[in-house]
Amino acid sequence: MGSEDATKDMKDVDISEYLLDRLKQLEEEYVRLKELYRRLEDEKRFVESERIRYEREVRRLRSEIERLRSPPLLVGVVSDVLSDGRVVVKSSTGPKFVVHASQHISKDELRPGARVAMNQQTLAVVSILPPPKDPTVYGFEIEERPNVTYQDIGGLEKQVEEIREAIELPLLKPDLFEEVGIEPPKGVLLYGPPGTGKTLLAKAVAHHTQATFIRIVGSEFVQKYIGEGARLVREVFQLAKEKAPSIIFIDEVDAIAARRTSSDTSGDREVQRTLMQLLAEMDGFDPRGDIKIIGATNRIDILDPAILRPGRFDRIIETPLPNYEGRMQIFRIHTRKMKLADNVDFEELSRITEGASGADIRAIVTEAGMMAIREERTRVTMDDFVKAVEKVLRKELKHPVELKGVMFV
Repeated sequence: MGSEDATKDMKDVDISEYLLDRLKQLEEEYVRLKELYRRLEDEKRFVESERIRYEREVRRLRSEIERLRSPPLLVGVVSDVLSDGRVVVKSSTGPKFVVHASQHISKDELRPGARVAMNQQTLAVVSILPPPKDPTVYGFEIEERPNVTYQDIGGLEKQVEEIREAIELPLLKPDLFEEVGIEPPKGVLLYGPPGTGKTLLAKAVAHHTQATFIRIVGSEFVQKYIGEGARLVREVFQLAKEKAPSIIFIDEVDAIAARRTSSDTSGDREVQRTLMQLLAEMDGFDPRGDIKIIGATNRIDILDPAILRPGRFDRIIETPLPNYEGRMQIFRIHTRKMKLADNVDFEELSRITEGASGADIRAIVTEAGMMAIREERTRVTMDDFVKAVEKVLRKELKHPVELKGVMFV
């Protein structure tokens, strides 16, 4: 009996071990199948998303094919809207037609002067088109802001303060003007000799404000055909309204805003018509909105009095030739990235460059650097600056420049 019980116990142990091993195998198989199921579910979701994407792409391509197969539409201009809902349209081919309009078009948008698209067969109005715009107008908008800051402008501290008050402050803090109860200045005119920093001031304003900056040269308003210049002025201001707050910078404004005369030539009359459109846009019947104007000119004496009155250019800022302190500051600004010798004296350079503009000083600094490069030197000496002054300003220095024991003639 004892041997039989031992044998039975051994069989029970073997069966238990077998069952435990089998259970462990089944658990491992379960984990494997579960992981396989998870991967299959992920693949199913991926395949489903790909199917939906391809179906959308097929629908898009089919709609594109249908769109390309559809007949072309005629372009017309609404002349009148009748009481029964029909529209009088002048087509691009010339004649006028009384046609029906689609029910999907808003009645407020369907008004005289609107551009519409018409079905080629029934001539029914199917959609409203945006107003036409000259592509060159969009080229006036500055996408990348200039890297010029107010710290890059020397000798014009008062002018910087005035232009910031007139242009930058109303755009950044309009609530201050509302609390005081005054209208902010609408425009600023910068005038002065060439090279005194007028365009540089406009670049600095563009850098420090978040407004859309639109730059145009006055001569670009002068067009070949009658009415084109006035249309261009309207579209520039329309672009400024769409992108408001915005700043319009008109460089060399005297090209379009010269004093009106009794000239009989067709060219002068067309320029005067363009000027009148500019005057109306700057301060006319319609409100201008959040648009500021900066003008720049070298010849304020020939500008028309109508453009100089308050309401168009509220502030007229002179940018004169820099004085002694201003020239010294401009020299420091343009040489801050240069390697200078110890004998470079900005006070002496400012003294011998009397009458030079900011542009002249920049040219002097560049020329001095070129002289050092010509001799393969990395430092610019006082001698280089003196020679550059003589070359750029085209004058012989009457007295020798003696500095720190070194004589330069």
